[in-house]
Amino acid sequence: MKVPFVDLKAQYLSIKSEIDFAIQEVIENSSFIGGAGVKSFEANFAQLLGVEHVVSCANGTDSLYIIMKALSIGLGDEVITVANSWISSSETIGQTGAKPIFVDIDPIYLSMDVAQLENKVTPKTKAVIAVHLHGQMADIHIIKNICDKHDLYLIEDCAQSHLSESNGSIAGTFGIAGSFSFYPGKNLGAYGDAGCIVTNNLELATKSRMFANHGALKKYHHEIEGINSRMDGVQAAVLNVKLPHLKSWTAARQTNAALYREALSEISQIKYIAEKPNTKHSYHLFIILSEDRDALKAHLEAAGIETAIHYPTPLPLLKAYAAEGYTATDFPHAAMAASQMLSLPMYAELSTKQIIYISNSIKEFYAK
Repeated sequence: MKVPFVDLKAQYLSIKSEIDFAIQEVIENSSFIGGAGVKSFEANFAQLLGVEHVVSCANGTDSLYIIMKALSIGLGDEVITVANSWISSSETIGQTGAKPIFVDIDPIYLSMDVAQLENKVTPKTKAVIAVHLHGQMADIHIIKNICDKHDLYLIEDCAQSHLSESNGSIAGTFGIAGSFSFYPGKNLGAYGDAGCIVTNNLELATKSRMFANHGALKKYHHEIEGINSRMDGVQAAVLNVKLPHLKSWTAARQTNAALYREALSEISQIKYIAEKPNTKHSYHLFIILSEDRDALKAHLEAAGIETAIHYPTPLPLLKAYAAEGYTATDFPHAAMAASQMLSLPMYAELSTKQIIYISNSIKEFYAK
């Protein structure tokens, strides 16, 4: 049996007529950049999350950068983020001229260790980027309290956490702004790059929209120097079609995660990332930890099962940050996770039969 890591074609086939009609409409109306479709998506996503403003942009990485530029974060400033994430969480800090400061992860949930966060705050600290990894939220209430105490901006990286919740509130609604990615493989994915900023702050929304559009809210009226980061009409059309399905797709992911846990419960050699109390995990990824990770991955690949490793090197240990002189002992839990984490196939269309096949293949590996 062949089991892809993500099956985007299966999702497309389930809504093919809607997608085809929406894309054809964009072509017929020649609404390729911006337009009514983009405005419609912004309004629909704002309603779903319960926020006042959604500013669409070209991708999730840009959304983080735009937020920080709109907050006037730059040279001489420090922004704190987590050691285990995709590089967008840190490279955008450096792009503003500020310095990324890394916090290790906790060994249970593999998100920012909030016990270490406050020790990283200095007079130069301007913001904290809390990353909601794998579909599970960071300890956002504690992070927010620390940010409020030190008068820091709280920015949420929600690239992997569409509709994730903590105590009934949705990811992206706790800080000054939230950043979302709609990369095709995300829980809500476009058919190319796309992203957005969500906020309840009108001034931030206005500045972000201006900066993302060459520093202008009206053509040829450039108030500042900005960048070109706009969502195109095709991506907005795709996202508008997918948006009403997101809740049911999220529920299917949660069901599949429960099936995995049940099927793999007898294997003592692997561990799971625990679910936090009073949260809703949206399961962008389903991750197991194994000391035999690389051999297990090869075994599953031979069985036709595609897996992935997120992320093989902690951010501060990348060559990009070599000048800082970090070592694995500075971030022991992130280093441990990087050597043991394995992401199994996870998507709404994943069948019970496929999950059983994957689980049995893992059992076969450890039976040897």
